[in-house]
Amino acid sequence: MRQRFRPSHLRKPAAFVAAAAFAAAVPALSAAPAYAEPGEASLEISTLPSASPKPGDVYDKNVVITNKGTAAADGFTFRVRLTRGLDFPEEVKGCTYSTIADQVRQALCELDTVIEPGASVETPVRFKALPKALMEVVEYGTSATGAAPGEGFSESYRRLTLDADSSADLVAVGEDTEALAGGQQSINVQLRNDGPGWIQNQTSDDQPALMVRIPKGTTASKVPQDCQPFGIDGPNAPGGTPGRATYVCSPDDHTIEVGQALTYTFMLDVAKGTKTTDGSVKATSVYDIHPAFDKNPANDTAKIHVAIPTDNEEDPSPSASATSPGTSSGGNDPEGQSTGGSGSTGGTGGTGGTGSTSAGSTSGDVDGSLANTGSDGTPLLVGAAAATAALGGGLVLAVRRRRAV
Repeated sequence: MRQRFRPSHLRKPAAFVAAAAFAAAVPALSAAPAYAEPGEASLEISTLPSASPKPGDVYDKNVVITNKGTAAADGFTFRVRLTRGLDFPEEVKGCTYSTIADQVRQALCELDTVIEPGASVETPVRFKALPKALMEVVEYGTSATGAAPGEGFSESYRRLTLDADSSADLVAVGEDTEALAGGQQSINVQLRNDGPGWIQNQTSDDQPALMVRIPKGTTASKVPQDCQPFGIDGPNAPGGTPGRATYVCSPDDHTIEVGQALTYTFMLDVAKGTKTTDGSVKATSVYDIHPAFDKNPANDTAKIHVAIPTDNEEDPSPSASATSPGTSSGGNDPEGQSTGGSGSTGGTGGTGGTGSTSAGSTSGDVDGSLANTGSDGTPLLVGAAAATAALGGGLVLAVRRRRAV
């Protein structure tokens, strides 16, 4: 069963973030009805109508503030907060502007207006949609008494979610590397946002994610903490769990800025006898549902390609020609030549073996940290060459024996 959660920013609006998934609607308010003590104001505010502004559009609506208390509100403080895809079109006299946590823009306005019991006043709420607007949130209102509002929502301080008329293009980036059978190799895969909209969704646990299918013949021995094993229709184990065939990787803060690439590094153990193998990555969600805001599915998938050299692809002749002149006396004796060749290249093989082991244990960042740039996935061409040298004597021996038969 999928577990749904209440967004954290409903509890801590100082870091509130954008709402989700093209269903702009004002959520139900959970606060208790306002109660006015004798001789106290009790302000309530009307709700703003929803909208789907295009980037560049200005939203300009009025809200009505009504005093349902028993005393006048002699002035009040009105606050507006906007997520980072929105901004104020201009500064208004009497308002103080700032940027708070999570790049939220805030206006705190002191209105010198008296609201008598039973009376109402109007005040505007204005903001514009920036080029990167997508899933946004607007907070607006005051406190019941007219003082600066606290954290949380009530009849006097409300929240509007809206989806801009725009999109964001999630891109899956794979890996093309080389490994040795029986060794290890790190791979780096990415989830990138090509915009134009930024992505931040705190109203659902079905977050944008990168699905990673591990290549056959390999085992994920080290897994980023941001990557959870994927079951039938969703995550089924904690992040960082090794040994699974499929993972979904998603940032903890549910945020992907325009142009940002999130890099996830896996360490693969390659089984002995494994041939060249492929896996895949896909831009999706943690429940493998294509995000509605992504209008370009063409770049949603990419390949993980792990090239693994085999004995039949290696030419033993360089190893044979590298033998010392002293071994040429055994050249006409198949067994003698193979023995001499093996002994001569054996010393080189010892050095090559060390190089192969070093390359085979390539390490990478497996902590699941987020990066804004590409992958480190350096192919093991040098390591493969060293391993070939280490195996050269054995290859000559095997070839000579087959020829003798």
